[in-house]
Amino acid sequence: MSARAVTREEPVEAEQLLANLHQEIADGKPWFIALMQTIASWPLPEETVGKRHYRYLVGGEAFDWLLLAERLCDALGDLIPREEHEALLFFGQLPLDLSEEEFRRLMGHAKYRAHLNYLYGVTLEEMLHLVIEEDVYKEQRSRVWENHLSVDEDAFQRLYGRARQDLLTQFRGEQGMGDDTTISLTEAKEFTYWLFKYRLRYCDPARVASDTRRALTMLRRLEPCRARCLGNTLREPPSVIEVP
Repeated sequence: MSARAVTREEPVEAEQLLANLHQEIADGKPWFIALMQTIASWPLPEETVGKRHYRYLVGGEAFDWLLLAERLCDALGDLIPREEHEALLFFGQLPLDLSEEEFRRLMGHAKYRAHLNYLYGVTLEEMLHLVIEEDVYKEQRSRVWENHLSVDEDAFQRLYGRARQDLLTQFRGEQGMGDDTTISLTEAKEFTYWLFKYRLRYCDPARVASDTRRALTMLRRLEPCRARCLGNTLREPPSVIEVP
């Protein structure tokens, strides 16, 4: 999967993959195995279904596989158990006990590496924001008589050395986007991944490694189910990130 124009044939291919997925599960194939095999073959980096737009490839590099899983699970309806469906989408909890290598093989090499980009570039970057905001909040509570920046703004200054709005303006300018007072969930993910790459370019490598460890700790603290499911993925070094 790469960020490119969608050809006329690809929606037809996606429709056929959906039909095959329905049939395989109806015939008794474990639904998660069938789902992952469909994800491995999925040709569309983004699509619009009804009124909702799905962008599976963030920044042209980072694969949000759970978003694609959500889109496919919604299409499957009652063919999959509700509890397993919700556990996967809300907590990242896999319905099968898969090894790291099995998960990698089911997803396919290219998409798996793009998944690692998303893990480090979006998920862990969000966790890092929480870590730094927690630091800021604790410090501000101990200095109650001082005038402070907002927690969010102080965190941006510490992480990136610049104001959030300045960075957002630069990001939108590079993407050819107009300025706006609101930000969509899709744009927020794109901005987060852009911030991650910005931090890799301009921050000391030792600081980046230390921040990654702190973000991993926060993820394990807040999302124990997802952390267990990701297993050895969470112990991969940041060098797996394919940043141009």
